[in-house]
Amino acid sequence: MERDELAAWLRLTLTPGVGGTAARRLLVAFGWPQRIFEQSAQALQACVTAPQASALLSPPETLVALVDVTWRWLQEAQASGAPVRAVAPLGHPLYPATLLDTDDPPLLLYLLGAPRFMVPGALAGMRCLAMVGSRNPTPQGQDNARQFARALRSAGLTIVSGLALGIDAAAHEGALAAGADDDGTPATIAVVGTGLDRVYPSRHLDLAHRIAAQGLLVSEYPLGTPPLPGNFPKRNRIISGLSQGTLVVEAAPASGSLITARLASEQGREVFAIPGSIHAIQSRGCHALIRQGAKLVESAQDVLEELHCPAASQPPTTAPSATPAMGDTMHHSLLEAMGFDPIGLDALQARSGLDTARLQVQLLELELAGLVGRLPGGLFQRMGLA
Repeated sequence: MERDELAAWLRLTLTPGVGGTAARRLLVAFGWPQRIFEQSAQALQACVTAPQASALLSPPETLVALVDVTWRWLQEAQASGAPVRAVAPLGHPLYPATLLDTDDPPLLLYLLGAPRFMVPGALAGMRCLAMVGSRNPTPQGQDNARQFARALRSAGLTIVSGLALGIDAAAHEGALAAGADDDGTPATIAVVGTGLDRVYPSRHLDLAHRIAAQGLLVSEYPLGTPPLPGNFPKRNRIISGLSQGTLVVEAAPASGSLITARLASEQGREVFAIPGSIHAIQSRGCHALIRQGAKLVESAQDVLEELHCPAASQPPTTAPSATPAMGDTMHHSLLEAMGFDPIGLDALQARSGLDTARLQVQLLELELAGLVGRLPGGLFQRMGLA
């Protein structure tokens, strides 16, 4: 992309009062953005309102600085094999075709990823599944996200999420853990709500670097954009739009992941949900989705069958399958007493009959073995198939 073309696209996206719908009307009428800004106010008003036409004729104050920053970002020399940077407007060879089937495709995408995925046609055969959920998941929910993502990636799906805390991060981690991308598609795609020169939350800096090495980072927001609250619900349409379906792992009733599920349904994509404890608030959003018609998911195979994907030849398990080395009858009895719902120490002591000291020792051993998770409020929860 030449600098003049980049400047025209950035000007179109920055013009106040001109949203995606109006911009697409202008593109249909006049072709490339450069042509739009050559038109008179009268010609522009055939497509947009008078205030919008007036705004289009006045370059935004921040345009020159943003063009300089973006051009430098694109031109900075990269080491061989390092992640590649690109800006892909509508019609660009790197622009994902699945987004063109949605009602509000972004005008411009910023991309950062492995060189093998940043060439025309590299993403053409990509089949994606969005995985979203709570930023404050239960230990079981986090483990489910990681294990499902690993199994689904092993079956050839690219896992799409939003780099947020909780389920998003676990899904990215699971996809990366699946190993090499033998099918030539990204392991995972992170659609972020900031400019690509920022990582939010900052604790995910290392994760973002690993995604850029084995997958893609995607944003519709200009460089320098901070993590504004309104950006994250808006970017959810890209997460669902890239994907054949959306799997909600855990979600409270007001979770933003339910926005992604709704958008997926409106876009004609599949919606999946993993059920959980009737006592856990993080499960209530998933249960609501299931009541509304989402497919109940108990294994990765449920998703693969619905999407008509072949299963992996040796899919990883989706939950721990063995008891710990110290897993004698005493530990087994304690796990049986716990059940699978969150439980407090007093209730567990009453069920198991163990004294406080012995109960705490056994809980610590099971926690270290990954068979019990600790929840806020002094609660414990059995993990997977322990």
